[in-house]
Amino acid sequence: MDHHRALRTGFPEVVYGEGKTIPQLITITQNLASQSDQILVTRVTQDIFKEVQQVIPDLSFNEAAQSMYIDRNPGKKKDGVTIVSAGTADLPVAEEAALTAQMLGNHVERFIDIGVAGLHRLLDKLEALQKANVVVVVAGMEGALPSVVAGLIPSPVIAIPTSVGYGAHFDGLAPLLSMLNSCATGVAVVNIDNGFGGGFMAGIINQQTQ
Repeated sequence: MDHHRALRTGFPEVVYGEGKTIPQLITITQNLASQSDQILVTRVTQDIFKEVQQVIPDLSFNEAAQSMYIDRNPGKKKDGVTIVSAGTADLPVAEEAALTAQMLGNHVERFIDIGVAGLHRLLDKLEALQKANVVVVVAGMEGALPSVVAGLIPSPVIAIPTSVGYGAHFDGLAPLLSMLNSCATGVAVVNIDNGFGGGFMAGIINQQTQ
């Protein structure tokens, strides 16, 4: 395990849980818990969490984010990160981003189910969005929401395409390409369903603002 990552980057190594066995996850989490007050393991089920928690009792589980974590020194969270989710089906990715940003010391405001199909819902939150230091926008289908948001606010937008959509959506490739081709300024794009990557980037940006 990379126990020096927190010294280099300010946050301990994060574990991608999918594909790992329960004994592997127990060993990895125990190892990290012995050296760090913060642990984040993404892409795990509740059944897996229950098995690991029997060995590591202070482990918690965020069902929406499908992630387990330990945060022994939560401290005061810094305002400035907002997560916007286009649809309810995008919520697991949005919550992974939110949990990640929170673990980095940020308070996260959430606006869920305000996609472009009902633009009035987005405009209703515009004043709050304009006050954010950084906005994470999570969307599947055609992936238009980040461009719309970025055209309305002064802060950077981290766009996360999701694998939510029908056939020609190609499991997230269509919104990924839409976001990469955004004509709005201030949009950066992470990989499909990469809530962790988007949340981490937003958390870093917010921590460096005044």
